[in-house]
Amino acid sequence: MSGRSFPTVSARVRTSYMEILHKRFTIEASDGELLYCDARFPASSLSLPALIIAHGFKGFKDWGFFPYIGESFAQRGWYVLQFNFSHNGVEGHSEEFTRLDKFAENTFSREVRELSEVIDAFVSGNVPHAEQTNSSSLATLGHSRGGGIALLEGVNDKRVKSITTWASVSTFDRYTDSQIERWRRDGYLEAKNARTGQIMRLNLSLLDDLKQNSQELEVLNATSSLKRPLLIIHGEVDLSVTIENGEQLHAAANPSLTEFLRIPKTGHTFGAVHPFQQTNNALETVVERTDAFLIELKQNTNT
Repeated sequence: MSGRSFPTVSARVRTSYMEILHKRFTIEASDGELLYCDARFPASSLSLPALIIAHGFKGFKDWGFFPYIGESFAQRGWYVLQFNFSHNGVEGHSEEFTRLDKFAENTFSREVRELSEVIDAFVSGNVPHAEQTNSSSLATLGHSRGGGIALLEGVNDKRVKSITTWASVSTFDRYTDSQIERWRRDGYLEAKNARTGQIMRLNLSLLDDLKQNSQELEVLNATSSLKRPLLIIHGEVDLSVTIENGEQLHAAANPSLTEFLRIPKTGHTFGAVHPFQQTNNALETVVERTDAFLIELKQNTNT
């Protein structure tokens, strides 16, 4: 499967293009669940650094900007691996939430483990065209809840050389006392998907995970303990995950290893929607600044 073309901002059209391969595959998690993945990478390049991208809550690997940024980073010389968490509610390579039963049973700890197992697969060469990659040059990127997952996974995983968060949460404990009381009473909490109108339940498994593993799931603690480069990017008018989350991450992080980029006049998805319509200046800035931040990792791969 070759890379598909996407509309671009005319002022930033690239003057040369590489052929990008797009391969779909699955990784079997340790509990037997299948993780559906996409790899995008330059067809003729060798020793490629890897960028593994994690989606957020009510997200999936084919939502909105994800295929576009996969192509964009591949054009910049990355082996890009994107995947669906097994309990995100989307079955296979679909773009529809048809497994709300699995969505309801998801946990934060599951997602941390699954990201680690995707990294396992990459490092061990169990990905398409592994011979074109450099398994020692690996960065992760997480959007929204995926940012918190990337920080929790990466803090003790020395295989991950750099972490980038886009619109990341600074905590998973985002529920009010009244919500928790209702959650305990009913055995579930309901969240409406504004795009599809679906009512998506969260069972007690998520709340129990948050309470029973509170220390292991403390995003700010992980951020303060991180000893590798961290890029934090946040839209200043993010209404879903406010920019205070990015500020808290920045305050907790090692200042000598961290960059915090505020994007003015943009929100949680940097102006992108689903289905993806076109890119924009905010999204292009985010992609370009991420690639620039990771340039040292990429240069070390190519030397």
